[in-house]
Amino acid sequence: MLLRKFAAVILAVLLCLSATAFAAEIPAPEGSDNKIVIGATAVPHEEIIEGVVRAKLEAAGWTVEVVPFTDYVLPNTALEDGELDANYFQTWRYLVEQNESRGLHLVEVLGVHLEPMGLYGAAYTSIDEIPDGASIAIPNDGSNESRALKLLADNGLITLAETDDLYDLSHVAENPKNLVLVELAAEQITHNLADVEAAVINGNYALEAGLNPAEDSLIIEAADSDESYKYINYLVVKEGNEESVKTLALIAAFANQDVVDFINANYPGSVIPSAELAAE
Repeated sequence: MLLRKFAAVILAVLLCLSATAFAAEIPAPEGSDNKIVIGATAVPHEEIIEGVVRAKLEAAGWTVEVVPFTDYVLPNTALEDGELDANYFQTWRYLVEQNESRGLHLVEVLGVHLEPMGLYGAAYTSIDEIPDGASIAIPNDGSNESRALKLLADNGLITLAETDDLYDLSHVAENPKNLVLVELAAEQITHNLADVEAAVINGNYALEAGLNPAEDSLIIEAADSDESYKYINYLVVKEGNEESVKTLALIAAFANQDVVDFINANYPGSVIPSAELAAE
């Protein structure tokens, strides 16, 4: 599934601001099992579910329970353990890493949106103002740390030695400003902004902290870069459930123009719908 999606998502990452999605009919529950339990982080994932998806599922006869999470680990272990039917919070690259490192058996079933990662520093108006020796917080998990380092390197703050895997601090080849890169859990970075000069923040946590990635970041990932397909946020289920009636109902509830319109209206430029929504 992951390898098959890998090629498809390269094409799907383009913006779909003018695309028309032809939503499939949402399957009704089979028998008495009419409850779908989905784990999500608060912004924008839970907001998208509550703003559009819940009503579509309930209209088809489903009862929906959204379980909120504040970190990136527990939603996957809960899905692996059968406490959830699906989760919606993570990128494709993070999913691959977590399956490998934690021995999970989770698969992506629909790419929903992209949240460009940004660098924030309230005291500065451009990265040129960041002083020598400044401290910059970055996420400490493998895929997000790699992504953060790549963002800094793409904008000339550091250079990286090439690798076939994820970047980490050992790959920092040149650091002309002698920046101090501080590794923190992604969900803790916004709570520690007073302790650093700048920070690379995941889009969901930036939005949750009241930051607008499209307007407040000093630098931000390009939505159409060669790497961006890796960082689309997916609807994810446990292996073996890809074709279950619950999964098919979730896919149909997410893959429609109403979700695209909700994202564009509420998070313009900060959350970008995947073109996969228009392909379903």
